[in-house]
Amino acid sequence: MPGARAIVLVEGTSDQIALETLAVRRGRDLAGEGISIVPIGGAQAVGRFLARFDQERSDATLAGLCDEREEDVFRRGLERAGLGSKLTRVEMERLGFYVCVADLEDELIRALGPASVEAVIDSQGDLGSFRTFQKQPAWRGRSIEGQLRRFMGSADRRKIRYARLLVAALDLDRVPRPLDGVLAHV
Repeated sequence: MPGARAIVLVEGTSDQIALETLAVRRGRDLAGEGISIVPIGGAQAVGRFLARFDQERSDATLAGLCDEREEDVFRRGLERAGLGSKLTRVEMERLGFYVCVADLEDELIRALGPASVEAVIDSQGDLGSFRTFQKQPAWRGRSIEGQLRRFMGSADRRKIRYARLLVAALDLDRVPRPLDGVLAHV
């Protein structure tokens, strides 16, 4: 990250992959532009990362992406770093920090629609596993969107693999607002 022009703090690797995949689809070379996307290992680490940038006196542009349930953690981190007080979501966005409602997977499922997500799952040979998952008592009768979200996170590295695949399947006119906002900020 030393020498980076911009740094995007994200909760995990799937967020990083989604943003990098979208940037490539839009013809951007983030590394060539001096932009680093940094998975911080969960929202609780945002304050530590923001403090580190302050200590290093970095003049890099900061941005970030988090899930809705982690919005308050990111907000407090930004406030402790001296980037505002009593920040609203709109004020966080002005700083370049965007919130996925409810999370990255939910944003992508809504942008693509369940049928398109199922087509991506089928293209990976996972549709049978998804159908078996849907039959589990805890998931029977739940919304297809909820089932898809849980399925994405139910196996090791599935969330990471599908972040790339779902962004690759997006119509570029229907990119989720948080992903658009972060990349536009940097």
